[in-house]
Amino acid sequence: MSVATESGNALPTATPPAVEYPRAGRAWYMVCLLTVAYVVSFVDRSILGLLIDPIKADLGLSDFQIGLLLGPAFAIFYATMGLPLGYLADRRRRTWIVAAGITLWSAATALSGLARNFGQLFIARMSVGVGEATLSPCAMSLISDSFPEERRGKPIALYSSAISLGSGLAALLGAAVIAWVGTGNKMEWPLLGPLSGWQTAFLVVGLPGLVLGALFLLVREPRRIGANAGGHLGHMFIHIGRHGAVFACFLSVFCVMTTIAYSHGWLAVTFARTYGWPVEDFALANGIALLLVGPASVNLAGALSDRFTSRGHRDAPMRIALGGLMVAVPTCTIGPLLDNAWAAFSLLMLGNAGMAFTTATSVTALLPITPARIRAQVVAFYYMAISLAGLMLGPTLVGALNDLVFGADGVRYSVALLPLVFGGPVLALAPITLRLYRRALEQDIGESG
Repeated sequence: MSVATESGNALPTATPPAVEYPRAGRAWYMVCLLTVAYVVSFVDRSILGLLIDPIKADLGLSDFQIGLLLGPAFAIFYATMGLPLGYLADRRRRTWIVAAGITLWSAATALSGLARNFGQLFIARMSVGVGEATLSPCAMSLISDSFPEERRGKPIALYSSAISLGSGLAALLGAAVIAWVGTGNKMEWPLLGPLSGWQTAFLVVGLPGLVLGALFLLVREPRRIGANAGGHLGHMFIHIGRHGAVFACFLSVFCVMTTIAYSHGWLAVTFARTYGWPVEDFALANGIALLLVGPASVNLAGALSDRFTSRGHRDAPMRIALGGLMVAVPTCTIGPLLDNAWAAFSLLMLGNAGMAFTTATSVTALLPITPARIRAQVVAFYYMAISLAGLMLGPTLVGALNDLVFGADGVRYSVALLPLVFGGPVLALAPITLRLYRRALEQDIGESG
């Protein structure tokens, strides 16, 4: 480019520097390592739900105390710590923050196996939540600085596939532990002495994470793209408030998804009470199904997102997310009501595939409407909102409906009602949500916000 001066001579003008992303090999190595970390985090957070009975027996806990460990002890700190950690991620070296978080949650998981009372286990569970809160805000910021917009779908989908992988591995490990604990065997550990099956499970899933945390100290930090300095929390809230309608509709889609997903923590009980399946049998079948259905669905959604985005359809991630919810809501409503156990299980797995599509493209859809300087903070706010909605509404409301409406043996009706009540209105508003999202893309609020 050039510009004419008063003398008529043309002088070259400065052109903006080309955006330089990391080499593909280095970028994908980082994504793979982040995905492994996400898998480990889901195994560590999920394993407690499959060890409830032996923990209750050993520590003498009540159902209410177990409920506190499953929900508030993890959810409140996991959700709320994301905002200050996202703020930190927009300013400091993200790979080191991830390393510290992995080390904290892995150590806390291992120490859960040494807890001798409710208070110690509560503190350990809380620490797992704080550690895991570091991962996703940093991960999405790192991925967005390593790939251009039209190529982010696949790496984000690969990272998101860890939800299914981690949940599936936790279910399989839980099934093995439940079967093993029934024999009354104990394992001898150096310095620790004999430990029961549930204690051994926490140590086995927690200790390897310490090595993974150390690896992140060696990962190179990509250069931040599109921002010289991170914005403060006020900038994040101003941006969301200024575009409140689009963010409210956007979040509603993914809050419904997490509410359904976390309510499925009752599925093992549902199949035991309704169809007579032992918990370990359901855990085994569910683990295998999640490993087969989840990653394939997530990566297919990511590939489709990249393909359509590269063809100029910037709203493709949001359309795929809404399509996944349109599959999940009816299947997760009808599935538990069927009289045949395998038919119910199959329909619920189809619902899981739909939720995987929604999960895979959630942050891919969020990043284009988020300014780079507050990217980690907005991602942290997103995870806070969907985590609080899912963990506080899903499991809690199923339990309340069991106690107050349907009774313990009617748990399948409680599980079926939630997708209908929460998902129905959000699906009815889907055309408005998509229209607001397209308008946000046209106004380029991710750059001008």
